[in-house]
Amino acid sequence: MIRGGLINPLHLYENTERHIMANLGIPQNTIAVLQKYNISFQKKFGQNFLIDTHVLEKIVAAADITKDDLVIEIGPGIGTLTQYLCEAAGKVVAVEIDRNLIPILENDTLKDYDNVEIINADILKLDIEKLIKDRPVRGKARIVANLPYYITTPIVMQVLESRAPVDSLTVMVQKEVAERMQAAPGTEDYGAVTLAVNYYTSPRIAAYVPMNCFMPRPNVDSAVIVLKMHEAPPVDVKDEKLMFSLIRASFNKRRKTLLNGITTGGLGFTKEEVLKAFETCGLDPAIRGEKLGLPEFAALANALGERTV
Repeated sequence: MIRGGLINPLHLYENTERHIMANLGIPQNTIAVLQKYNISFQKKFGQNFLIDTHVLEKIVAAADITKDDLVIEIGPGIGTLTQYLCEAAGKVVAVEIDRNLIPILENDTLKDYDNVEIINADILKLDIEKLIKDRPVRGKARIVANLPYYITTPIVMQVLESRAPVDSLTVMVQKEVAERMQAAPGTEDYGAVTLAVNYYTSPRIAAYVPMNCFMPRPNVDSAVIVLKMHEAPPVDVKDEKLMFSLIRASFNKRRKTLLNGITTGGLGFTKEEVLKAFETCGLDPAIRGEKLGLPEFAALANALGERTV
């Protein structure tokens, strides 16, 4: 049940003989589930269960979910965040890679929700566009997740590059990763991931989450970041693949100048071709890639692309 845009944890499950648990955001309830099923944490899946109701409420509020929306949750675990998503959304699809957790979700922690579908699969192997199209809703499709730290960037980039019809991604990631995604040019955190994320989305950190909000406790703090998809790319670039090749080449060796990064990056351009493109774009040959934003990289890609025609 939603009150004032937030979820009242008291309305998530009542303790009866039929139910093993109430709100899983309460630590003792999570502990009871783990003990009942003798669950051992799977490091290979990056499992850290969230045990803070305030953080759970912040995630749902940041995702801006309505009862008309379809929410895809990546890695529901034992269903802690899923309970909150089911209260807020019209339909929830929970994609869990650990098959040992499926019976808990289906038969226990989520069994009383009729708006959730549980899929045992690797999100990196799923066709997200098809998943969404096969489950039409009146509202928008959103992705919400407490992502495993070891695979955060591959998951985020696969979703973005697939151009699946998703309105936004609201994800819990390592604090440093979130700050990298919304970093400004010239800063230490700025890099290829920053540019890629900003090409597809408008990133915003919604909350910082300390390590003591998880079980087991990780070694790093986290952050909730909202990636709002652009309706159209923010820059006009004729060859996206070339632009991202230039970006990767410029950050592979940050201490090199952009000119050296491109000419030694295996992209097939001569130094003379790159210098002419620099002149066309008004770029200093001594500039480093970390000083450029998306507009400059797009312009450079367009100038170099014309020289290969």
